[in-house]
Amino acid sequence: MTPSDVKATLSFSDGSPSMDLPIYKGTIGPDVIDIRKLYAQTGKFTYDPGFLSTASCNSSITYIDGDKGELLYRGYPIEQLAVNCDFLEVCYLLLYGDLPNESQKKEFVSRVTNHTMVNEQMQFFLRGFRRDAHPMAVMTGLVGALSAFYHDSTDIHNPQHRDISAIRLIAKMPTLVAMAYKYSIGQPYIYPKNSLSYTANFMRMMFATPCEEYEPNEVLVRAMDRIFILHADHEQNASTSTVRLCGSSGTNPFAAIAAGVACLWGPAHGGANEACLNMLEEIQAMGGVAKIGEFINKVKDKNSGVRLMGFGHRVYKNYDPRAKLMRETCHEVLGELGLENDPLFKLAMELEKIALEDEYFVARKLYPNVDFYSGIVQRAIGIPVSLFTAIFALARTVGWIAQLNEMIGDPEYKIGRPRQLYVGATKRDVKPIGQR
Repeated sequence: MTPSDVKATLSFSDGSPSMDLPIYKGTIGPDVIDIRKLYAQTGKFTYDPGFLSTASCNSSITYIDGDKGELLYRGYPIEQLAVNCDFLEVCYLLLYGDLPNESQKKEFVSRVTNHTMVNEQMQFFLRGFRRDAHPMAVMTGLVGALSAFYHDSTDIHNPQHRDISAIRLIAKMPTLVAMAYKYSIGQPYIYPKNSLSYTANFMRMMFATPCEEYEPNEVLVRAMDRIFILHADHEQNASTSTVRLCGSSGTNPFAAIAAGVACLWGPAHGGANEACLNMLEEIQAMGGVAKIGEFINKVKDKNSGVRLMGFGHRVYKNYDPRAKLMRETCHEVLGELGLENDPLFKLAMELEKIALEDEYFVARKLYPNVDFYSGIVQRAIGIPVSLFTAIFALARTVGWIAQLNEMIGDPEYKIGRPRQLYVGATKRDVKPIGQR
């Protein structure tokens, strides 16, 4: 961290001594005020629900400027990475700090490819779940269970252990997601095929059957690969913070990533694209395009409880840079599959048009976000709505691992211990039960 020449001074109106607080500069983005000695010197904590104004760590992985609509992985704009790189190149970048050259990529792809199979006993573990269980319930169990099979890579303080567990998680997540899907529909599991690319292999495991050979459609493979890239990391969001907090206790990487999967499950986070598509289907059931005006009026009415899913973002106060790329992909996929006249797609485009022109949404900067388009793309490809969040977890795994490894390698890292503002009862005595 780079110290600033400027210092902050905290003063109190009750005459308590003031305190100088150091300020540190980031490479880009806002400066931070260092409050680590605040409690020791003043006996006071800061209060910041949701940590909206608190930096919990320093990181060199991902940078977001919400006002500009900018997203950088290790300094590279997401727009360039999504167009010029494949997902495994982005994985290498997030893990090791720079894009691979040809030989580095070849070695990395080989390592990942040779770890795509999972222990055969995973099949028996899956049988313990109901067939109609939500895939995220299944994935939370499967990812955590990996630590029961790989005792040779569970020491979070060993760099070699962290590296091999990173490769294993990236390699096995597509296999586990595909197995969860196949189990839910009663089809046999499809084993990985080493001759295919990472994403083509995933789609084969999802959609192939033993009855006939599956030929991946390159347009759809490219679309899914782009979805993976756009969701690979997103700075200190809820699930990433969960992984860091869980990992700070020294737990094994598989358990920390399972915690991230569980956090991602929430509809306000990874489940947003699932919630978005469910919203579109509800409007379609109401009467489709003809009922959009009625739906928009409900959204504007604060007392209706109706929310517009897939628009706006906690961080971006401008157009989500990932949404622009996903919009292009959406049109490519629907064109390839001949679904330009799909009723749900027409409904989505009309909803997008109204939201971009309506003063109510424009004033509040409620632009379409990546979830609005990615759900439509995945539905067109044939992925069921309930599996959307599991696909997100698959893509985000590399970001979680990179963030976890960065935290463990930071000499300043400590076990997480947030403070609180206690507003409960003061100390009181327990009365005998007859006097209560």
